[in-house]
Amino acid sequence: MSLSRIALGLLGLVALAGPARAQGAPEGAREVNLYTTREPGLIRPLLDAFTKASGVKVNTVFVDKGLTERVAAEGARSAADVMMTVDIGNLIELVDRDLAQPVRSPALEAAIPAALRDPEGRWFALSTRARVAYADPDLRDLAGLTYEDFADPKWKGKVCLRSGQHPYNTALIAAYLVKHGEAKTEAWLRGLKDNLARKAAGGDRDVARDIVADLCDVGLGNSYYVGLMRSGRGGPEQQKWGEGIQVVLPTFQGGGTHVNVSGAVVAKNAPHRDNAVKLLEYLASDEAQALYAKADYEYPVKPGVAVDPLLAALGPLKVDSTPLVEIARNRKAASLLVDKVGFDR
Repeated sequence: MSLSRIALGLLGLVALAGPARAQGAPEGAREVNLYTTREPGLIRPLLDAFTKASGVKVNTVFVDKGLTERVAAEGARSAADVMMTVDIGNLIELVDRDLAQPVRSPALEAAIPAALRDPEGRWFALSTRARVAYADPDLRDLAGLTYEDFADPKWKGKVCLRSGQHPYNTALIAAYLVKHGEAKTEAWLRGLKDNLARKAAGGDRDVARDIVADLCDVGLGNSYYVGLMRSGRGGPEQQKWGEGIQVVLPTFQGGGTHVNVSGAVVAKNAPHRDNAVKLLEYLASDEAQALYAKADYEYPVKPGVAVDPLLAALGPLKVDSTPLVEIARNRKAASLLVDKVGFDR
């Protein structure tokens, strides 16, 4: 093989690898590298708005799976400035693997409530989403529905869910563990499994689809999918699913509605640290929080920022008080219980 062909091949590998760390790059460089597990279409409006406001270009690397492993493998040469992901457990994992650095920012501390950020500034929630009930519109008397109710035998053969091992459900199960302990959580999972109308699989939007198709009566899904479906952004078919269900905000007995977060950390070895902090501060600003509400149909973390009307129509959200860090600590135990009861089989 000729030297020129070898050189071209090496250039191709570099391009596939994403942005390389610029050794000795000046901190004032007008760029920031974002590694994210979030769907690019959901966050692009926010990143474009940040660039317009700051003049800082955002180089985005979409990492579908294995974000933590990738950054750990890249080590000190990692190009990552900011890592953005969903689920509190994933944020805590980045911290536990020593991949995040602390940030002290008056702007972030003023915008984000203490319960939604690390006391040492190593992770910050940027939006929240509720785990809500999708239900057949003909069902009545769902006011006061609780997560505990989903194991009631009256729902036998009527519940649709995605995998119990999916982070959205694992977080809910972990919250249940914190509230009720292992024995009661295992019994609840067994009851919930007995009530499934089909194998736990697919996604949250598939739950809505199957309710519309009369395969089940109730299920659980994230609140932002309701906005995405009903707005028509997922296409006419998904709009039909969104409009064909009623949505209820369930609570834990004696508690509130379970919420999870999307959030971000500044990478330990960020080559453009100042720009990374600027990006986080922008994402917590009034402008960006309003964009989270409008573009992604999520609940803003900054108090006083209005939610989108499609989300507001679901009713007032009473957030459960279980600390996010406690939920994160119980994710492994929740996952083990899912396997123990054979929930996904």
